[in-house]
Amino acid sequence: MEANMLGLEQRIETLIGECKRLSSENRNLKTEQHTLMSEKTQLKEKNRLACSRLEKIVAKLRTLEDQ
Repeated sequence: MEANMLGLEQRIETLIGECKRLSSENRNLKTEQHTLMSEKTQLKEKNRLACSRLEKIVAKLRTLEDQ
């Protein structure tokens, strides 16, 4: 009976430790996800600006070509 209780206590402690580890990992992953989403937003904006600039360059080239 005593051995069963000790085994159960050890199992509970193991589960508590695993729960804490997973909780910490989850927090880290959420932080990383937030960072990646911010980077994605920034890259999309840079891409939009690059496309806009490229369109302006193409328009200028067409204007020069027509002259």
